[in-house]
Amino acid sequence: MVHLKSSDHIAEDTVKRFLNNSHDAIDAADQDLRALNKAIHDNPELGYQEFYAVETISSFLQKHGYAVTKQAYGLETSFMAEIGSGGSLVIICVEYDALPDIGHACGHNLITTSSMAAFLGAAKVLQSESFPGRIRILGTPAEEGGGGKVKLIEAGAFDDEDIAAAIMAHPLAAHQFAEGYDGLAGLKFIASQKFEVEFRGRSAHAAGEPWNGVNALDAAVMAYNGISMLRQQMRPDERVHGVINDGGTAPNVIANYTRMTWLVRSPSTKRSETLLKKVQQSFNAAALSTGCEYNIIPGPTYEDLRVNDAICQQYAADMLSIGQKILVKDDNSYTASTDMGSVSYKVPSFHGAFPIPTDLGVSLHHPRFADHAGSDSAHEAAIKCGKGMAMLTIRLLTNPRLVEAARKNFNELVEV
Repeated sequence: MVHLKSSDHIAEDTVKRFLNNSHDAIDAADQDLRALNKAIHDNPELGYQEFYAVETISSFLQKHGYAVTKQAYGLETSFMAEIGSGGSLVIICVEYDALPDIGHACGHNLITTSSMAAFLGAAKVLQSESFPGRIRILGTPAEEGGGGKVKLIEAGAFDDEDIAAAIMAHPLAAHQFAEGYDGLAGLKFIASQKFEVEFRGRSAHAAGEPWNGVNALDAAVMAYNGISMLRQQMRPDERVHGVINDGGTAPNVIANYTRMTWLVRSPSTKRSETLLKKVQQSFNAAALSTGCEYNIIPGPTYEDLRVNDAICQQYAADMLSIGQKILVKDDNSYTASTDMGSVSYKVPSFHGAFPIPTDLGVSLHHPRFADHAGSDSAHEAAIKCGKGMAMLTIRLLTNPRLVEAARKNFNELVEV
């Protein structure tokens, strides 16, 4: 055991011992982690309804000796546990919500696994060695469109001045990675604007007196088609997609109400706002053409995910020690979005990616991805990533220069 002050320098051989001990702690908990993984995978829950997941994860933490605060920051399906004192703070984010109908085709059961492994590994070292620093495991509900991290930001979860970084990682299909690499440190996601649109018209008998109706379904269809034509003028790295949630009640009744949900995505938040204005013109045109009124209901905005080079380089360097070759950064954005992007605008952040074996043509949000996410090989990949994030956590707590470099890189990104 070493007893250090926050200003003390820790020799590299001592830090390497810490890293190896974190691996041992994760290996010792592997059976429990696999059971946790399976429990989350086999019981998928939608955003803000993850009551089983929170109870299961809380029980896991309590079994391993950690006090759990439920309903953290006022969110019913959030939680947190923290260990340590003084020094820097590393926040390890956990996701555990699923998708409608296709369960953990998002792979969030594996995010739970990798993040919990990282917390256990780093926390056991911090407990036994008594160096300054804090580690917090934070449950972040409703990533799939509900903006749990956005609500946590608003509630002050990332306001602590001593935060060195917030970290997590996401599984992707192995065939999506560059050949020869076992993972990606700098995964870029694009910004996303989510919102609902309501059209209101007037009901009438669709056969008997259709001339007395104002058709809200026509407005929704017209808006949908207008946006489809807009795609011809969109940049290749931009995305707009939507669904009609409520299209009316019966074919012989002219619909007086329809509701749609849309996502507008672009590589930066600024560009997404520009694209959003163009999309909104389709709603206005549809309302004018049909005589309907319309209303836009804003949802959570996910900012683009900003890659912190200093943190990514450290993660990649340490993963080599366990035989994992990690691509430090991919300048091409993955054209999906995450509320971790909003966190990356608040504090230095790490959102890596690890590969799980899947059939060709199967990737995130494909129904069969859920089956692959429950496999033993996927669990093993999550554990390797968890070891990497445990090492990264220890590095951030023991290396002030790394914290300074991460903060410098963060400040430069924010100023762009």
